[in-house]
Amino acid sequence: MAAALTGLAPVYSQAATDVSAVLSTYADMVHASYQDASNKARELQKAVDAFVAKPSADGLQAARKAWLAAREPYGQTEVYRFYGGPIDDAKDVEGRLNSWPLDEVYIDMVKGKPNAGLINNPKIDLAAERLIKLNTKGGEANIATGYHAVEFMLWGQDFNPQGPGDRAFTDFVDGQAKNADRRRQYLKVVTDQLVADLDYLAHSWQAGSTDNFRSRFLKDKPEASLRKVLTGMAVLSSAELSGERMQVALDNQDQEDEHSCFSDNTHRDIVNNALGIQNVYLGSYKRVDGSVVKGPSLKDLVADKDPKLAEKLAQDLASTQQAAEAIQAPFDQEIIGKKDAPGRKRVQATIALLKAQTKTLVSAARAIGINKLSVDAPN
Repeated sequence: MAAALTGLAPVYSQAATDVSAVLSTYADMVHASYQDASNKARELQKAVDAFVAKPSADGLQAARKAWLAAREPYGQTEVYRFYGGPIDDAKDVEGRLNSWPLDEVYIDMVKGKPNAGLINNPKIDLAAERLIKLNTKGGEANIATGYHAVEFMLWGQDFNPQGPGDRAFTDFVDGQAKNADRRRQYLKVVTDQLVADLDYLAHSWQAGSTDNFRSRFLKDKPEASLRKVLTGMAVLSSAELSGERMQVALDNQDQEDEHSCFSDNTHRDIVNNALGIQNVYLGSYKRVDGSVVKGPSLKDLVADKDPKLAEKLAQDLASTQQAAEAIQAPFDQEIIGKKDAPGRKRVQATIALLKAQTKTLVSAARAIGINKLSVDAPN
């Protein structure tokens, strides 16, 4: 055991848990998560291909169902961000996959603007390379690719306070909507790119390679890799989820600030983001097929130093998860009303618990020798 820990700060020298085993568990979970996200995206791709080949109401509904299913594993991967990993590297894969909020008028026709968007501009080549270059060009809300671009294409604008958008399948039928052929082409291209980007992430964490991110992550100094793991957890918990994704929407009471506003799936985004943090701490990820990837965990490391603190963080994470699951759909109705409105109280309670668990997480990090853990999103 001592040999496996050579080079670590003294705080690890007497640890019962092998730090390298904890990092290997993490890497296995990351790969499995991205692999699941990629597999579910392929099911979405299959549904989209069937729909664009022969647009119908049933085909559109099937594609929507597949999109919702694809979001489940992906939401749990967002804890793997914020430390310069493959999701945040120079390719800006995260920006292509999950950027929001999205300005619908940048992509397609909207109410009052029937000729708007890339789709209705025949001068714009709808090839993947071109759309990637156009993503966020001229403004952060000018989203051209990713989950939310596909979401907008499938649901359209949401004018229903009690439910999601309801785009007609005829928007994709020649002779029934202007540029229906380009609409079909765009939907297929952005869905295909979604799969390609998720494949890149899964490959980056695949075992057996000597030159991918996983291999470098496991070869790096254990303290450096542990800091990456904890940074992803802390930033998602604090700055991103409780802040950008929830507090901003709660303060503004604006549908445009919610994550999945077209499909009304924001409540599930919140649940899965919180679950991802819990997964990492407990060293356990339940795959979409029901199998479980698990092993030595961060909780084990913390328990070696402070058993009560380790259990407190586990309880904090469980409380947050329970609160997140209590948030009701649609989220855009949860955030409106007076301060004491039931929905607002549910959202605020989850925000408070996310902030509380972040403080406990920082203490847990300190217990295992990771000081000055950042909870703010990197520039």
